[in-house]
Amino acid sequence: MNRIQKTINYYNWGGRFLTDPYHLRVQKLNEQEGLKSPKRFDIINYVLDSLKRPTTYLEIGVRNPNDNFNKILATTKYSVDPGIEFAENPVDFKVTSDAFFDGVRNGTFLDVSVRFDVIFIDGLHLAEQVDRDIANALEFLKDDGFVVLHDCNPPTEWHAREEHNYTISPAGQQWNGTTWKGFLKLRYAENVSSCCIDTDWGVGIISKNKNLGSKPSVQNPFYEFKVLDNNRKDQLNLLTFEEFKDKI
Repeated sequence: MNRIQKTINYYNWGGRFLTDPYHLRVQKLNEQEGLKSPKRFDIINYVLDSLKRPTTYLEIGVRNPNDNFNKILATTKYSVDPGIEFAENPVDFKVTSDAFFDGVRNGTFLDVSVRFDVIFIDGLHLAEQVDRDIANALEFLKDDGFVVLHDCNPPTEWHAREEHNYTISPAGQQWNGTTWKGFLKLRYAENVSSCCIDTDWGVGIISKNKNLGSKPSVQNPFYEFKVLDNNRKDQLNLLTFEEFKDKI
């Protein structure tokens, strides 16, 4: 290893990062978020159980099914993932979410009449894709069903970066992407109600007929992170799990 490479390695891992205030702050937030409970699967199972009937569940973006999908208690479950991040990819439909919903519309994958009680979105964490996933999910959701999203409450702008692979940021490998922008856009819509449970990186909930709380009063037309950061309660309708349970 030459002197230049040693200097780079020291700068990245042995030197500045150990004392840099940005890295120290974000490291602490990472640790705090990891300790929060309940987890997304606990919330999804609570929502499914609240329906008090046989349920049909769809998960978009599975990766390793042991992380979430296998922990979900539903009568019928379907999983969708193209297998980019998990080579084994033991899912029902090995395609992108766009291809899956198109396949449902034309009867390629499931009967065109299928409707889901809960749809969990945890696919590509970029706002444009999240926006499409939400719109598609609402089309195939039962009237009293729920759309659930992961990663809606990034602790810092480093977690909300667009580039997943930039892992020398203060957030390290933790990545929520720009999911929050897709969720916030939905928050302004008139035909649905939404909230975000303050746990597990932000678990967003969308309902067609439950009143989950008020629309944002603070406008954020350019989806600026500082506006989100200064107004999280308003922008996301941030709730504790106990507060959410009182609403459904």
